[in-house]
Amino acid sequence: MKKIPVTESEEDKSAELSEAEQQRRRSTTSVPNQAPVATPAEEAEPEDEVARLQADLDRFRDLAMRSQADFENYKKRCAREKDEAVKYANRDLLERLVAIADNFELGLSAAREQGEDSPIYSGMSLVLKQLNDFVAENGLQPIEAVGEKFDPNLHEAIAHEPSAEVPEETVLRQVRRGYRFKDRLLRPSTVVVSSGPPK
Repeated sequence: MKKIPVTESEEDKSAELSEAEQQRRRSTTSVPNQAPVATPAEEAEPEDEVARLQADLDRFRDLAMRSQADFENYKKRCAREKDEAVKYANRDLLERLVAIADNFELGLSAAREQGEDSPIYSGMSLVLKQLNDFVAENGLQPIEAVGEKFDPNLHEAIAHEPSAEVPEETVLRQVRRGYRFKDRLLRPSTVVVSSGPPK
């Protein structure tokens, strides 16, 4: 087997290493009951680790609380939407019945021309009254427009007409009745609005 010559600098390094190793061993074994002394770098590491773990804990706790609050808000919103769906479930049905009531009113106007004592007129009046009572029981209220000040939230103006008796921006006549369904507008009243005295 061939020997590799060891240079002097390598021998010095190994000697230094062995001296440092011997010094370390002596310092740990010379006092048997004393714990090894930690360097400042070793002391800082556990404190940094604790601070990092505390920051992670705070972040995850905050995230959990936010998620819980979001879930509570979601549950409340779902309950509110469910209540509204139940409350306004009949809206489409009542909207169709209102169209039928409009046609009854037109038929009633035509029957009135034959005389209010006519059996057709009295029969249609009774049916219309029953229909109006039924929709009122289900939360539908007609909007009274004639003589009221024009309100764009409740009325839909289709024309302006001059009038000496009725002040400006007041409803002269109603072409089609509007309705509220509970606290919402189902359909605005179609009206003709006064433009004031003729010029």
